[in-house]
Amino acid sequence: MTPPSGRVGAGGLACRTWASPDAGGAAPLVLAHGFTQNAEAWGPLPGLLAASRPVVAVDLPGHGRSTSVTADLPEAAQLLGVAGGFGDYLGYSMGGRVALHLALAQPTLVRRLVLIGATAGIDDAEERRRRRLADEALADELDPPDPGSASEQQRRLERFLQRWLAGPLFASLAPEAACLDARRNNRCSGLASSLRTCGTGTQQPLWDRLGQLEMPVLVVAGADDGRFVAIGRRLARTIGSNARLALVPAAGHACHLQRPEVVAELVDGFLR
Repeated sequence: MTPPSGRVGAGGLACRTWASPDAGGAAPLVLAHGFTQNAEAWGPLPGLLAASRPVVAVDLPGHGRSTSVTADLPEAAQLLGVAGGFGDYLGYSMGGRVALHLALAQPTLVRRLVLIGATAGIDDAEERRRRRLADEALADELDPPDPGSASEQQRRLERFLQRWLAGPLFASLAPEAACLDARRNNRCSGLASSLRTCGTGTQQPLWDRLGQLEMPVLVVAGADDGRFVAIGRRLARTIGSNARLALVPAAGHACHLQRPEVVAELVDGFLR
């Protein structure tokens, strides 16, 4: 496999690509990361999956080398489709919500869809409002009116990342698997923009549209992530017979970082 290469893709989102001479003409697998991550923050997973297909990891708006790109979820989905083109799409958490928007808006681009720790949105309007206010408070903390010097912004980012990864979603994720160095390549302003435009509280629920998906869908959740196991079951059931649920044993929300070999085997088998 050739070393991963970076580029700014069509539509302005930066990408990182893994390619193998053995991939032949296989459709690419496009990766959409979660909040505070970026194209560098997938751990071993891209290398494990690139043996039989090109793998393209995209920096979503507000993250990595796309930190200056501002887009809401439908716009982010459109940019993701421009960057990735026709292929298979794998989205984790926030990236799963972006990939789900793409699959509904442009289904001819998405051959197969993998959703890891993702949701179709918050049904209850009041709960959605509370989540939006909470995300706005986090955004204000990250990017106050007087952001201070570059060193102050970096210290603020470090404090935020440490607190984010100490939350209950990532309680079982070992520090060495969290890709913290890659997360440090984000910027406070970009993460704040992402919270304000792509946070779960901003999303109109997609549950009543899931039956429109006709491509095969693999829904993945860590078996120890009770909330997203329940959401995953609902996703697979609501999508229909073209969807199936896979649980990763002894793993939490970031199961692809915690048990990359297991997730790679699941995804590889699904895409073949």
